[in-house]
Order: sequence, then C-alpha cells, then structure tokens
Amino acid sequence: MNALAPYAVTEAVSRGRLHPEPSPGIRSEFQRDRDRVVHSTAFRRLEYKTQVFVNHEGDLFRTRLTHSIEVAQITRSIARALGLNEDLAEAIALAHDLGHTPFGHAGQDALNHCMKPFGGFEHNLQSLRTVDLLEEHYAGFDGLNLTFETREGILKHCSIPNAHQLGELGKRFIEGTQPSLEAQLANLADEIAYNNHDIDDGLRSGLITLEQLEEVEIFASMRRKVERQWPGVSGRRLIHETIRSMINAMAVDLIENTRRNIDAQNVCSLAQVWCAPKLITHSEGFEPQMQALKRFLRDNLYWHYQVLRMTNKARRIISDLFDAFMADPRLLPPQYQHRAREDKARAIADYIAGMTDRYAIKEHRRLFTVDEIH
Repeated sequence: MNALAPYAVTEAVSRGRLHPEPSPGIRSEFQRDRDRVVHSTAFRRLEYKTQVFVNHEGDLFRTRLTHSIEVAQITRSIARALGLNEDLAEAIALAHDLGHTPFGHAGQDALNHCMKPFGGFEHNLQSLRTVDLLEEHYAGFDGLNLTFETREGILKHCSIPNAHQLGELGKRFIEGTQPSLEAQLANLADEIAYNNHDIDDGLRSGLITLEQLEEVEIFASMRRKVERQWPGVSGRRLIHETIRSMINAMAVDLIENTRRNIDAQNVCSLAQVWCAPKLITHSEGFEPQMQALKRFLRDNLYWHYQVLRMTNKARRIISDLFDAFMADPRLLPPQYQHRAREDKARAIADYIAGMTDRYAIKEHRRLFTVDEIH
C-alpha cells in the first residue's frame, strides 16, 4: 500500500470492534475485515442473487457477487490514487450488498412493502444486520465483529428512526456529518460499476442496442474515440473498449474533482472529513452525463417490459412467502422459528433477504405447488 494521506483512515484512529479481539498479527485490522467478508456465507450467496437479470437467465450476466468484485476493483484503484486506505475501502465495497434481497431492487421493494407496518426494510441496514448478527462463524460473538469504520461504510443510507437505534454508528445521519472518504468512495464506485456493467449486460441480452446508446453522450463520445483509435473494430471488442473507456473517464473525473474538493476545503485530517461537505464527487460538468446515463438505463433497461415481467413475478414470490410465514411461522426453518418468537416479522425478513433467487423460487414452489412435497 502507498503512503496514506493525512485524511485517510488508519488503524491508529480506528474506533475498534464491538467485541475486543487480539491483533490479527500479519494482517491489518481492515484486511481482517475484508477476509471475514469474503469467507462469509452471505458473500457466497451473492453468486445467485440478481443484479438486473435473474441468475438462470444467462451464464454471463452479472450477479450481486460479480458486481461486488467489480466495485471492489474500482474502489481499490481510486483509493490508491487518492492516498486512502485501500484495505478498508475494499472491505466496504465487498460487503455493501450482503443484505440485499433476491431478485434485485424488485425484491427489496417488495420486502419493504411487506415490512412497512413493522419498521420497513432497508438493504443497507440489512447488510449491517448481517455482519453484526446473522452470520454464525465465531464462538465468541454473533456476526463478523467488523471494525466500526467498515460497518460505517456499509451503512450508505439509513432512515432517522433507525439511526436513533444505532447509537454511535447512526449519529452522522442525525447530525448531518459525513463518513470517511473510504466510505464515500465505495458509494460512488458502486454507481460507476453498475452504470457500466448494466450497459454491457443490456447489450448482451439484446434489450438495448448500440443505436439506442447513441443518445447517451458519454457512451457515444467514448465509442467514437474507440473507433478512431481502432478503425474497423466491432462486436464485443467495440463494446468492451467503449465501456472500458467510460469507466476510466468516470474514475479519472472522480479522482481529479475529489482532489479539487479536498484542496478547496483545506482538509488535512479525518476529523475535517467528517465536518466537510461530501468530498468524493464527480465534477459539475461531468455529473449531467452520469444522470443522463442513469435515466437511459432506467427507461430502456430497468423498465423494459421483459425485465418488468420478471420483477413482477419476483414481487409476487416475495409477498407470497412473507404472507405465508406471517400466517404460520411454523413453516419457517427451526432457527428462524426461534427468532420469530421475539420478532416474527423481522425474523421472516431475515430469512427472505438471505435467500438466493433460485432458493426463493424453490421455497415458493414448496409452499404453493401441490406436486412439491418436501
């Protein structure tokens, strides 16, 4: 790792773990966090959770797992350029979707609707709940016992009522302060990753076309740049080179504008990061291009009728499962029956959120299809 900037998070200023542990020795504390995330059950489940396309729809579409790996790669590269703590940034990036439901945002919206009378469902808060409570690996504590800084970064969004229940971890949402630059970076790297790989998957699926993408300024300009550099390039090579150029342009803009923000705010310490405005941002000139790309993906991919058909099925599966378990918690596996005695709705949400796409489909068949007898 390169020398850290004075505003980066270091182990010396870490607020530690909920349960004190001996030093990890040859690893840093944040490397230990990263390794625990990678070895967790929730991380492995991401392989079979939807990004945009349900896992069984194609072998080459992104899943939550491949998305998280791509976010971590972008995060680490930018962290190094900015002199931030790469290990912490990577740990946050790898953990940011651990609490996501099956079936992507459709599953999240459906579970949130089911949970409205019981405090709602926020996937960032569920990711925190996963690493703090639900993972069962260690004899001395529930969860993964990650550092405060990694947990802070996982919690990208949080409602004020929930923030009040989180103590020190929720204070920044109440007081309007900022998290570490490592946490801010993982948030923006997430957007860079999904904006670009959703284009790739959308083109591969045939739901969007290169001709449609000509209306998106950043894609069109990068495509022309690639074609000038490589006359005659076409097919997958053209798509890959264009997307590669887009990722690079977004990362470079983020790095350069963040440096300008840090200089403008005269930030020289981590404490100043907390009190400053958000520092890791795209430039004013670049931000409209990012927003135009998001609108294009929403209108042409996420709202495509074939995607909406699957997401409609997903909502029904989630809602049916929730209603069945609420009506009779004895249908839950034993470990969740035990939790349901204390908080039935939250235990059911934990169970459903932890499902992969295919497990949720199978569980739905077991409960609602007469030819499934086990």
